[in-house]
Amino acid sequence: MPNRARSEQAGPSTPFVEIPRADWASLAPMTPLTLQESDVVRLRSLGDPIDLGEVREVYVPLSRLLNLHATNARSLHRETSAFLGERAAPTPFIIGIAGSVAVGKSTVSRLLRELLRHFEDTPRVELITTDGFLHPNEELRRRGIMHRKGFPEAYDRRALLRFLAAVKSGKPQVRAPFYSHLVYDIVPNAEIVISQPDILIVEGLNVLQQPGPGKALTVSDFFDFSIYVDARTEDIKRWYEERFLSLKRGAFTNPNSYFRKFAELSDEEGRAEAQRIWSTINEPNLMQNVLPTRSRAKLILRKDADHSVSKVLLRKI
Repeated sequence: MPNRARSEQAGPSTPFVEIPRADWASLAPMTPLTLQESDVVRLRSLGDPIDLGEVREVYVPLSRLLNLHATNARSLHRETSAFLGERAAPTPFIIGIAGSVAVGKSTVSRLLRELLRHFEDTPRVELITTDGFLHPNEELRRRGIMHRKGFPEAYDRRALLRFLAAVKSGKPQVRAPFYSHLVYDIVPNAEIVISQPDILIVEGLNVLQQPGPGKALTVSDFFDFSIYVDARTEDIKRWYEERFLSLKRGAFTNPNSYFRKFAELSDEEGRAEAQRIWSTINEPNLMQNVLPTRSRAKLILRKDADHSVSKVLLRKI
């Protein structure tokens, strides 16, 4: 690791090594950039200005680190199987990606999926979001928690745990519900099929939460590596408002959109509505449930006000 990165290690009170972006960008110099600018435009989320330079400096080194972990896990599996006298097939390497609404974790997830697919030993990489494990809107209304959609209690935790257990056990095909952001609900009779990938990326708000009272197992128990996408709360709030206004002028105008009513608002009214949703739903969820899980990640991507990653915090081995 470059001297500068070593000199900026956090003290012994933290389990993380803090690596400035310039030093992080110098890692994995032999790893090729396999994406073009058009790919980045296609993969980035609304309101995320990430460009090819950011991919080269931040996500190419990260993809190489993840590839190293995945291949080493496979090697350890072979050696352990030989030690036990077994011939069990390797199971998928699972990466969890957490962070607030509007922080850009969907962009991170999609970029890593594409970059990891180009490594010879991990060609099959799949991505799933925990949105598919939200309870249907009808059930949320029945429970009186429609206003807490995105909070831990809004998810079918048992179904998500069963899904991850099946994937990690090496089951040939595992099915998950399909969630539509257009209709803001689970789509009946639609599903996503995961078929023994080399790597599975699981993206969601609360994927790093600890087990609840009386619960022995949690989602992150199935992760081999975990990432938290971090930024200042005031920056995330601004990004959320800007994204809401962009959606108001775009996707919300679709007649089938759940949020069609917001398309008729003026920009001033739209911003006020975004601020209301942020202050009553997204910020409380972030502060109570999402942000407290940051320290449980193996790697933290710290973003600046312009959405660019300024530093990487990597858990000490």
